[in-house]
Amino acid sequence: MIDISPTLTPHDLLPGIRKMWEASGDCINGIEESWSADQGSPVFTVNGKYTAQGWTEWTQGFQFGSALLQFDATADETFLELGRNKTVQLMAPHVSHIGVHDHGFNNVSTYGALRRLILEGKIPTDQRELDFYELALKTSGAVQASRWSDTFEGDGYIYSFNGPQSLFCDTIRSLRSLALAHQLRHCLMGENDEAISLLERLLLHARTTARCNVFYGEGLDSYDVRGRVAHESIFNLNDGRYRCPSTQQGYSPFTTWTRGAAWIIAGYPEQIEFLDSLSDDELDIFGGREQLEVFMFEAAIAACEYYISETPIDGVPYWDTGAPGLTQLGNYKERAADPFNQFEPVDSSAAAIAAQGFIRLGNILKQRGNDAGERYFQTGLTILNTLLQEPYLSFDASHQGLLLHSVYHRPRGWDHIPEGSNIPYGESSMWGDYHLREAALLTQRIANGEPYYTFFGPIESSESNS
Repeated sequence: MIDISPTLTPHDLLPGIRKMWEASGDCINGIEESWSADQGSPVFTVNGKYTAQGWTEWTQGFQFGSALLQFDATADETFLELGRNKTVQLMAPHVSHIGVHDHGFNNVSTYGALRRLILEGKIPTDQRELDFYELALKTSGAVQASRWSDTFEGDGYIYSFNGPQSLFCDTIRSLRSLALAHQLRHCLMGENDEAISLLERLLLHARTTARCNVFYGEGLDSYDVRGRVAHESIFNLNDGRYRCPSTQQGYSPFTTWTRGAAWIIAGYPEQIEFLDSLSDDELDIFGGREQLEVFMFEAAIAACEYYISETPIDGVPYWDTGAPGLTQLGNYKERAADPFNQFEPVDSSAAAIAAQGFIRLGNILKQRGNDAGERYFQTGLTILNTLLQEPYLSFDASHQGLLLHSVYHRPRGWDHIPEGSNIPYGESSMWGDYHLREAALLTQRIANGEPYYTFFGPIESSESNS
């Protein structure tokens, strides 16, 4: 169980965050110097050098989005130019990509970040440039929403690249794409010129995910523990009925792949923040704000509590809560995670994603006067504080990764295993590096009383939460 620090403040983390940005800039430049577009998207490191891994091209937005986060945090315009130029040159195929569910990862991290920087006044306003980014975001949201399957219960979901029977928990974070497109008053046009609401599809997908991918200890199956998260849900396409949990990257359908849990922890609080930016009238036709928030809070809180209880004291989880080698580690939850053990790898990327979710959920609840908010906020700071130190933060100039001990696909054996080890360790991933930067930027802004960082645009100062 995580040993939550009750006294850490965002300001306490600033020295570590500053060191992180220094190392981060070197990593971004190192990748840029060695990588070429014909190699595809960098995914994870092997012996400290980023490599590609063909499956889907879901990480390129993190590559260039990281440069934009670096500019946002440091005001170094070389990273703005890098992120902006590469977005224009290379990201267009991701906008119209009909084969993946990852639009929020690729396009909101790039086009969305550039739009946000304009709206926040961090880069000069050029209407033509803003129009370009917004057109990309409108298209991305509509394409994302077109990957749709209806369910027997009357809701539905954005289906994964596995096909229309498949709902991934990951996609909760890609709802960013639909959210921005709706904010821009866009819709998906269907047969007979039917205008399909992107907000409706966002909310229905979020509800289906909460209903099918998150467990609440209500006896859905024999392993129904409150807060367990299934990577994938499978549906019968003939009638839309839910059939069973599944997984692609976890150990089993009945255990929790911790990066999947982290997507839930980060995704729902972020969508609650987005709902706060909408009027009651917009939400009333979908059941009203209160009804919508209930299932989002329930899913987020259940996943957060499970994460806290199943994770070692420093906040870094092993890659799956049911990984069989964990039995060889003894009371592993009562001490700090050990990335150098010989039985099961940790996944620091799951920790980086979850840290941001805990901070956001805590912030929301504190603003609403809920005492639980402080606990979640401090959990997020505790996790981030661990990641800003060795052995997780890399200070090796020859290593292109920023956050060490991330894993990608343990079942398929894609992760590099060093000589003499039985498990992967010491490597980085594009999503792990990106989400460490994003969590750091969020915390830095809170500490400095700057506008609260969201994907959908500037909102009021966060000074009261520092």
